[in-house]
Amino acid sequence: MRDRNMKNVLVVSIGFLSLFTAYGGLQSLQSSLNAEQGMGVTSLSVIYASIILSSMFLPPILIKNIGCKWTIVAGMACYVTYSFGNLYPGWYTLIPTSIILGMGGSPLWSAKCTLLTISGNLQAPKDNKKAADVINKYFGIFFLIFQSSGVWGNLMSSLIFGSDTNITQISEEDLQYCGAGVCVEIGANTTTKRPAQDLVWTLVGSYIGVGVLAMIIVAVFLDNIDRDQAREFRGNREPFWSTFLATFTLLKDKRLVILIPLTMYSGFEQSFLSGEYTKNYVTCALGIHFVGYTMICFAATNSLCSFVFGRLAEYTGRAALFCLAAVTNLACILALLFWRPHPDQLPVFFVFPALWGLADAVWQTQTNSLYGVLFPRHKEAAFANYRMWESLGFVIAFAYSTFICLDTKLYILLGVLILSMVTYLWVEYQEHMNPTLPVEEGIY
Repeated sequence: MRDRNMKNVLVVSIGFLSLFTAYGGLQSLQSSLNAEQGMGVTSLSVIYASIILSSMFLPPILIKNIGCKWTIVAGMACYVTYSFGNLYPGWYTLIPTSIILGMGGSPLWSAKCTLLTISGNLQAPKDNKKAADVINKYFGIFFLIFQSSGVWGNLMSSLIFGSDTNITQISEEDLQYCGAGVCVEIGANTTTKRPAQDLVWTLVGSYIGVGVLAMIIVAVFLDNIDRDQAREFRGNREPFWSTFLATFTLLKDKRLVILIPLTMYSGFEQSFLSGEYTKNYVTCALGIHFVGYTMICFAATNSLCSFVFGRLAEYTGRAALFCLAAVTNLACILALLFWRPHPDQLPVFFVFPALWGLADAVWQTQTNSLYGVLFPRHKEAAFANYRMWESLGFVIAFAYSTFICLDTKLYILLGVLILSMVTYLWVEYQEHMNPTLPVEEGIY
């Protein structure tokens, strides 16, 4: 049983590593690669708006009917379509494929979280440990492997785009538009130049290949761990509306409602780094070919810290790690408000993604784990809520990206961070006073 549970964790982790090598690289480049009329950022907004819609009803229906394994495969297929849309980017290709990706996104992530939670609950009695500790460890292993996808995806983009023989030289006059110091009309920054089309095709073609590989890995090697439960569900045929509305029904639990700011902050902070930092600091001052290298720094730090924090939480508790992440993000936000990026300060461009990766490792591993611990009997609906509220944070951040000043975006991020920590600590206090009862042995 130990081998089976760990094998499933590793298979789903490697599958996500391959899939998000493609999507993560594309997301980091959208604000710079498809900057015309804000098309790239708009496509990201559409993706997360679609994830919100799919979170409302699709995850419980799909997971309960076809199980975690085939829900993951179907979700991965939706992600691959977005890579095809980037072969010939335009409103008529990016928007439809963004919608398709979004509809598959929430079921994909909810099924992954459900599978890791089931595996942790199955393994805990065998190891004579608390389920929360095993789940924490499994999420840490997953994010160690998954977050390294940013290394490979961004390395591919940097190497391919770095071979461009017509790289724009950035003048001192252009540098005045970089950072949060001067609020100018969106689009005034002229340092963003699209690479040669043949290089774009080479990169996107490579991304399509690794996306298809991800589907094959999961389809062939992942166990159908909840096959019997899915078969029983199809046989019993619960009333459709009880499954359809499961995501909203769970909102009766006030703990979930109070966690909404924390969950949305995860979307705000990720969208800021991939949409604002890459464009207004890196591309503006160094050029688009440096975006991948800085995001590699983020991904490598995130991957390593995810593993460390997944293990460390057993000894320090979640609260200490959340406070560490909050202080780190707070320091970065304040520094970005005053920093004026310049090519002569090259190491600084990598310091911010590294610190951001440390904090994001906490937001990802510990918030996912927290949902699994607080709502063990309603996993599908709980993780659907997680994706829905996180995606709302993405949508809001990407939506205002094209018409408000960078310093205002930083102040908004700061405000959401403070609210998130206040509400999170309240939930942690309630959980300490009234711990959630463990799942009964044998329920799986």
